[in-house]
Amino acid sequence: MLRTTTRHLAALRHVAQPVVMRQASRASVYKSVTLLSRPYATSNNKVVPLTAEKYPGFTRNDQFKKLTEKDVDHFKGIVGESALIYNNEDDLAAFNTDWMNKYRGQSQLVLKPKTTQQVADILKYCNDQRIAVVPQGGNTGLVGGSIPVFDEVVLSLQSMNSIRSFDDVSGILTADAGCILEGLDNWLNEKGYMMPLDLGAKGSCHIGGNLATNAGGLRLLRYGSLHGTVLGLEVVLPDGSILDSMSTLRKDNTGYDLKQLFIGSEGTIGVITGVSILTPRRPKAVNVALLGLNSYDDVQKAFKQSRSELSEILSAFEFWDNNALQIYKKHSDAKPLMESEYPFYVLIETSGSNKDHDDEKLTSYLENMMVDEVAQDGVVAQDETQIKNIWSVREGFTEALGKEAAVYKYDISMPVPKINECLEDMRQHLKDGGVFGQPDSPIIDVVGYGHVGDGNLHLNIAANRIDKRVPELIEPYLFEWVAKQNGSISAEHGLGVAKNQFLSYSKPEGMIKMMKTIKDLLDPNAILNPYKYLPSK
Repeated sequence: MLRTTTRHLAALRHVAQPVVMRQASRASVYKSVTLLSRPYATSNNKVVPLTAEKYPGFTRNDQFKKLTEKDVDHFKGIVGESALIYNNEDDLAAFNTDWMNKYRGQSQLVLKPKTTQQVADILKYCNDQRIAVVPQGGNTGLVGGSIPVFDEVVLSLQSMNSIRSFDDVSGILTADAGCILEGLDNWLNEKGYMMPLDLGAKGSCHIGGNLATNAGGLRLLRYGSLHGTVLGLEVVLPDGSILDSMSTLRKDNTGYDLKQLFIGSEGTIGVITGVSILTPRRPKAVNVALLGLNSYDDVQKAFKQSRSELSEILSAFEFWDNNALQIYKKHSDAKPLMESEYPFYVLIETSGSNKDHDDEKLTSYLENMMVDEVAQDGVVAQDETQIKNIWSVREGFTEALGKEAAVYKYDISMPVPKINECLEDMRQHLKDGGVFGQPDSPIIDVVGYGHVGDGNLHLNIAANRIDKRVPELIEPYLFEWVAKQNGSISAEHGLGVAKNQFLSYSKPEGMIKMMKTIKDLLDPNAILNPYKYLPSK
């Protein structure tokens, strides 16, 4: 049962009714949802529009060679006939379309190398022949970064899935880029360690793709970003040369830290084939609490106090508004966690090595939240099942939103005090634009949830139908708003084809120019993941 907190401290010992929730694995969410974030409709019964047609102005680069039978025969000589898919529309569909059914490419060839040398041989040939290539991992991205736009060759890393080594003293893991994140985490679990990254798509995403997109995840607050936990990379450059930087040293102050260039580069300057990463010990004690609060000011107070009182054991601090809860309830048969509803909710997770110590700290924190009337109500999980139940609410928003007729999804970051102001401003902007608040309006509501600990807001706009006025009102208005706060238009999902043309809202002209210089230097023929990441103008 869940232990319930109320404004009376004695109620911390009271027991609530058992909470029964539909358990959905995080990975399943990323395999079954149909989402929209542009003015078009799609379903399992409709063809996904081609990305090249969806985004005006896309034209195929004439410098890229069109694939020939001779090219295919050459690739067969590298990977073998069984490790490629050619000219088979049904088998190619999974590589040409993303899991959200938002992006669709036109590739006729998928290559599945098993070794770094095969990747090198493929890229060398493609570079010499001017054949465009799209590196692809688990294909769980949200911005079209791993989907071809035209007829680029798909380079799938799914067959490169071996763990190379593990040091159980330092916790340093080396692995192929095609290893699935959850598989690595499960393997480490048996040795008392864990991956420093946790994503909703962990059952499908590859560690190489995580690195290429600099994935953030749910526990960045505790374990930091991949820029800090990755010790070394193995990368194949566009010309086929192998950059071996698979260091297992935690301290190395010799020369430029080149690996950082490839973390978050979305496969545009090199293909990550191997990783050396520092993994933390798996905590022996995990606690999860959910609080109901009356205002966003109280959310900030709760966060500030959690940093002070929970400090070293605080591993996650998530929030969502009541609109997110209503969408979840609409599409879920789960029983409510609390008797009353509140404008805001906070999920707090602690992870440590001493349960008694952690329980005492969390109980003290919760008591202070009640005494100070920062939190109005709350529940504390009593076992692993209840921990999953509480987390399933936070992780269920994506699936619930996907059941609406349309949803416009934005992943942005900004100073923490501005998060709710952004939500309120967008609601008012859509009302002023005539698409929200009226009986016949297409917009159902503006939904907010995310990682308060790192200023990451997932802003979702749910709609009951497609209306071309909606995206025109959102973009670039939202990006301009974020830019005024010195925020980022993409906190953790990347740029791909969805946001590359808006990069100037987050990066000044000088930085964009330098990025293009690096791209031109490492990939002078521009064969790697073309049409994405950097603005075309």
